[in-house]
Formats: sequence, structure tokens, C-alpha cells
Amino acid sequence: MNAQLSAVGRPVLTIAGLAKHFDLHLQQGVRLPVLEDFALQVRSGESVVLDGPSGAGKSTLLRLIYGDYLASGGAIVLSLPNGQRHDLLSLPARQRLLLRRRAIGYVSQFLRVIPRVSCEAVVAETLLLRGVLPDEATERARALLERLHIPRRLWSVPPATFSGGEQQRVNIARVFVADWPLLLLDEPTASLDGANRASVVELIEEARAAGSAILAVLHDQETREQVATRLVTVRSPLQREAMA
Repeated sequence: MNAQLSAVGRPVLTIAGLAKHFDLHLQQGVRLPVLEDFALQVRSGESVVLDGPSGAGKSTLLRLIYGDYLASGGAIVLSLPNGQRHDLLSLPARQRLLLRRRAIGYVSQFLRVIPRVSCEAVVAETLLLRGVLPDEATERARALLERLHIPRRLWSVPPATFSGGEQQRVNIARVFVADWPLLLLDEPTASLDGANRASVVELIEEARAAGSAILAVLHDQETREQVATRLVTVRSPLQREAMA
């Protein structure tokens, strides 16, 4: 791992006793355990990469933190720079939504946007939701799209028409256009070529240097070695049983 730990600071994300199972109703109610008694702490200025086999629950963990999935038990505590602490699992849905808009950046594996909204508007929306004036939001969105090698002729085009790699770069831009206490990255470089992977690695390093706590799933070995300050192994209960 090449990333340095000099900027590591206060705890931002603290997970304790986290559990998640899925009930397979079409399979006679079979219960599939994915995470059990999982614990983790990520500090500001740290870039933690989740390691483990396919099906271990790495992407599920990110979706639990972000609120896409409901946990089966445990606690996920987010500590903000102003000293506020929030157990994300106990927050009402609306409060959690408002909190994640300003505190949790999440690059998922797929771009989900409203049809017919332009590429630059998709990216600028992140800033508009924070009260940034429209002209400034658009200017900052365009600057980041240019940095991520999205051609100018596409800025006014809805990204649903883009290639997979272009959509992923828009997905990255809409998050990295703002600063976040916590960044969740699920395979952000999976569909990118070498030049664009390098641009994303620079953005990750800049966010970490600015104090973001980063939790990532990265299967690309070179990218992992460039950005990880720590590896954390994740295995599902069934995978642990198979190894015993």
C-alpha cells in the first residue's frame, strides 16, 4: 500500500455488531446471512479498502451505511466535524436522507439519474442541494467533467445515452464535486481505462488529504495499492463456516 497515514485523525465512521440477512421468500423463506457481528472504525484522512471473496458482503456493507438496505441489527455511527454524532440505524428516514445529502458521498456501481436531465445538471445538483448558487455550481461541475475527460459536446446531453465508462465518470463527478466527511466507493474505476483511473485516483487522494474518511471496494489491484491505507477482510458467515 502506497498511501500514507500521516493525515489520519478523528473517528468518522464507527460500526459495531452489524448484522444483515436476506429472507428468500421464493425459496420457502430460507434466511441468507450476509454480515454478522461486524465491527469497523474509519478515521478522517484514512482510505480503507474492503477485501474478501465475491459474496462476502462488501457492497452490502456500503449500502447499509448509505441506507439503501435496512440492517438486521447493530449500530452505524457517523461523527461529523462539528462534533455531532448520529446512529444512522436509529434516525428517521427523512433525517437520514438530509444527513447523507451533506455528509455521505456514495459512488455506486451504477448511475441512477432522472431522464432528460443534462450531464452538467446531474453533477451540479449535488452543489445546488447545499445552497451553492447555480452559476458557481455549473462552473464547478464543468471543471470536474473536463478533468474526467467528458467531452464538452456531451455536457448538455442526458447521461443515459452515454457509454458505461462515461456514465461511471459522471457518477464519480456528481460525488467528487463536493466535500464529504465520509466517502463510500463501490468499484469506482471498474469500467475505466488507465488514464481515467489515474484521474480518479488523484481525486480520491485529494479527498483523503482534505480529511475525508474513505471506505471502498476495489478489485483492481493497482488502484487498491495506490489508494489504500488499510485493508479490512470481509467474509460472510457461510464463507467463515466453509473455512473452519
